[in-house]
Amino acid sequence: MTINETQDEIIEEFSALDDWMDKYQLLIDLGSEQEPLPEQYKTEQNLIDGCQSRVWLQADYVRATGDGKRGSADEDGGIIMFRAESDALIVKGIVTLLIRVLSGHTPQDILDADLYFIEQIGLKEHLSPTRSNGLLAMVKQMRMYALAFANKE
Repeated sequence: MTINETQDEIIEEFSALDDWMDKYQLLIDLGSEQEPLPEQYKTEQNLIDGCQSRVWLQADYVRATGDGKRGSADEDGGIIMFRAESDALIVKGIVTLLIRVLSGHTPQDILDADLYFIEQIGLKEHLSPTRSNGLLAMVKQMRMYALAFANKE
């Protein structure tokens, strides 16, 4: 599934809900479903600066084999797999959405992505200023990983 197809799917899920309390609940539910980040990745290095809550983001570059499956490191190209954890429920839901959209794509796809779903579902206008700053910090960090991995290719 492309980045835009995933964004459109998220927009559809959120547009089915009229009340923002229901949308917050959806974010909390999404975060609760996210697999916990292994303790070994909850390091200072993986903490995202700019978030009021603690958010850890782990990015792994996985080489792709010719058949599109993850595999051997000697093949050309690869994708980034993101994992994250937060100590705040809504923030964990937000980072879960970002992972859903960006994880499993090439560094260049991530760098080129227009993350229009954030505005379309109303996240920007319904988050506190500190959470909005945190959201921007998460996106920035994911793009920084993509840039770093793109330069290694």
